[in-house]
Amino acid sequence: MIESHSIIPIERIERSILLIRGEKVMLDSDLAEIYGVETKALNRAVKRNLNRFPLDFMFQLTAKEAANLRCQSGTSSSQYGGRRYLPYAFTEHGALMLANVLNSERAAQTSVQVVRVFVRLRQMLASNAELARKLAALEQKYDAQFKVVFDAIRQLMSPPAKPKREIGFHVKYDDDKPKARKR
Repeated sequence: MIESHSIIPIERIERSILLIRGEKVMLDSDLAEIYGVETKALNRAVKRNLNRFPLDFMFQLTAKEAANLRCQSGTSSSQYGGRRYLPYAFTEHGALMLANVLNSERAAQTSVQVVRVFVRLRQMLASNAELARKLAALEQKYDAQFKVVFDAIRQLMSPPAKPKREIGFHVKYDDDKPKARKR
């Protein structure tokens, strides 16, 4: 259970998680704010410990990715949102490793919350995927079994066809005398 007296509101952490390159990540600036340090201090700590951050823990955004983020979030109009360098993105494991590298009490406390939010999001996605899989299986199962019923219901729902009105003169034969009549 997530503690209610947490340092950073869980919603703030959830809003900071982005999907980039198919990975759920947090940007260095958001993590710096959450961990209570400056972004440049965070990035210096990462560079001093680069061997702890393989590509599946952290990657640097491309100029295009940074521009897309700027358009979506409305950050500063200057290059990279007022930064000299492109932002770094940290996966769940990278965010946890970052807390160890920063070596502060607040980072240690907050990293637990960050990991809990990542785990919660993963569980939500897994439950939604499982629900979608079950629904697809039910549709396939019942579509085959109830095809006849569905077809009958569709026939009942469609209006009956009206007989076509004939056009022109028709001859009606009574008592061997033809009579012309107009319909």
